[in-house]
Amino acid sequence: MMRVALDTQFSDERFAAARAQGGRLHYIAMAAALPPAAQIADAELRAAWPLNVPGFHRVILNDDVTLDLLVGPADAVLPQIRARVNEFHLASNASPAWGRMLAKLAVRGATLHAPAACEALVWALTAAGFACRLAAADSLDIVAVYRSLRPQLAAAPEPVRRAVVIGAGLAGSSAAHRLCARGWQVTLIERHAHPAQEASGNLAGIFMPLLSKDDNIPTRLSRAAYLFALREWRRLGGVGSAFAGADCGVLQLARDERHATVQQEALATWNYPQAYARWADADEASSLIGASTPHGGWLFEQGGWARPSSLCEAMLAICGNRLQRVFCHEAVSLQRVDGEWQVRDAGGALIAQAPTAILASGASANGIEQAAELPLFKLRGQVTHLAQEAGPPQLPLVVCREAYVTPPANGIVCAGATYDNDDDPKLRTSSQLENLTRLAEIIPGDAVAALAQTAPLEGRVGFRCAAPDRLPLAGALPDYPNAGRLEFLPDVPRHQGLYCLLGYASRGLIWAPLMAELLVSQLEHTPPPLEAALVDALDPGRFLLKQRRRSQ
Repeated sequence: MMRVALDTQFSDERFAAARAQGGRLHYIAMAAALPPAAQIADAELRAAWPLNVPGFHRVILNDDVTLDLLVGPADAVLPQIRARVNEFHLASNASPAWGRMLAKLAVRGATLHAPAACEALVWALTAAGFACRLAAADSLDIVAVYRSLRPQLAAAPEPVRRAVVIGAGLAGSSAAHRLCARGWQVTLIERHAHPAQEASGNLAGIFMPLLSKDDNIPTRLSRAAYLFALREWRRLGGVGSAFAGADCGVLQLARDERHATVQQEALATWNYPQAYARWADADEASSLIGASTPHGGWLFEQGGWARPSSLCEAMLAICGNRLQRVFCHEAVSLQRVDGEWQVRDAGGALIAQAPTAILASGASANGIEQAAELPLFKLRGQVTHLAQEAGPPQLPLVVCREAYVTPPANGIVCAGATYDNDDDPKLRTSSQLENLTRLAEIIPGDAVAALAQTAPLEGRVGFRCAAPDRLPLAGALPDYPNAGRLEFLPDVPRHQGLYCLLGYASRGLIWAPLMAELLVSQLEHTPPPLEAALVDALDPGRFLLKQRRRSQ
């Protein structure tokens, strides 16, 4: 069984003491701001320490110890926690207003420790269902046990740890990786002979976060996902070592003077650590790209590019014998029989079955009956491949504006990609011209401009799977036919044991690790790696809920 602890002010000493007790530990710690990594005594934790930016930071130290660091004002952070907590450690500044919120998180029998507790806090905890007593006769410290007889949700049963994952791109491979790490037996179904042959099959994908002045939902999600991906890739062995790619940095140039002002205002508002995002002025940007550019841009020093197929292979390789690959088979139907999902091919033959099924097949997911009504659509993307002998720019980092261009890798520079609303799978000259025209706007100069006329038609076409709000879908699949009147997300009916990881659009590299972790937390009924508002923003039932609300 896993022990869940909540500490309202992170202390590495308390965290170390909790780890020393042994067993599976999920430690949730709040902090107004994170101290520098250099101040963390434990070397393992210090190496994984997150940057001091707002939001939830999941740090997986090993398969038995997970640390969630929740950065922000306590009164804003605490209501966003979803967990069943076994032990609480309150800081000396704990507010009496927290009493009811702590009670909502507590399992019956949960313990609580509060130093120098004021009378108001004791009264609030008592009213919320905690039985409090002094830790010692000469102390104001209290210990408490949650004794409330108010009805609680029954503890969810342990899942049967067998799952079928459909699709071996970034979404499916990440899901298989995290499930196998948690002891699940996974059957991975893929219609191709190798992983990452569809939208995840490009030679290079870019990893970088989004920034905005208002810190909106896409910005917060991308920050959490980007930083989690960097930590998880380090656990794999590192970009460029465990899989092909480079954390060479990403320079996102401003489109014009007005956009440059907007970019600088976003940085000034949030005062990010330099390692996360900083401003590169026109002089520095020009020096980096080797050509004159009139405006600066955001520089993400830890960003870069990676080859998705290489990353997928790296994740699947460490799954070991818990993973069964069923490749060159296409799943076209699902049927729930005797508590298990049966996956069948076009001829009706049984491919695999398990109590849990996860759709991670991107743009083809709508072909499965249970997912047919999800409002997903395909976006055609053509990437241009430029051989080094063709004379493309030789850049030390990824540069983007309306498009992107990568440093050379294995003799190829990638430039793109288009966003087309058609399903033509073939390379076409008009799309290449669009890519090379944008490339010439990013990297000015006669040699780059000439590529539009001289470069041979080479590249790749892929189809991104996107949702109307451009956010991923991660969670239990809604049951459209059985949906009646709906008011809230918990009212949305679900297909038992059927989940999805879809809608990654052009950000699969950074979405995939965190979405897989979120899904595993839902399957195992453990604390999610994101604040409640963001978990709800990713719920696949959100579109059905909006549809019903409009019609009611």
